[in-house]
Amino acid sequence: MLIGLTSPMLHAQPVQSSTSALYLQYGSAEHSTDSWTGGVILPWNWSYALGSGRMTGYWDLSVSRWSADYQGGNRSTWVLGAQPTLRWRPSQGQPPWFLQAGLGVSYAINHRFITDHKEFSTRYNFASHIGIGYLFGEQLKNEISLRFEHQSNAGIKRPNPGENFLQLRYARHF
Repeated sequence: MLIGLTSPMLHAQPVQSSTSALYLQYGSAEHSTDSWTGGVILPWNWSYALGSGRMTGYWDLSVSRWSADYQGGNRSTWVLGAQPTLRWRPSQGQPPWFLQAGLGVSYAINHRFITDHKEFSTRYNFASHIGIGYLFGEQLKNEISLRFEHQSNAGIKRPNPGENFLQLRYARHF
């Protein structure tokens, strides 16, 4: 029995950088603005030693529903997103903790994002984020992360109020 409990097969193994994932994410911004996002992570299948850690990258493709108060009701905007993302894990990628950052584009497919407090002037926007996360479970195939994301048109057209979301994400690698 003791030999079985110490078997390496029973201990979690690191997720390979080549695993895809599906995720669900909730985000909240000021003035009761919230977002629900579903997406897919598609790895780039490379890694690079950076300092004492290991850097990997992936495509983050998503569909979001942003909603906020507008003229006495609630208005929803559907947003498609694509963000190349870099992820760094300390100690050559062995610990389950990671840091990540990404910069990509988004497009509001049904109409521009307009609330009682702000109005985006474009459907196209840039999305940038930073985050911290943790891998867990069998073979570390689950992850949870806390992210800060900024969406704006980078001054291409006015007004450009931008939106800042605090996001909580759960992903499952397969």
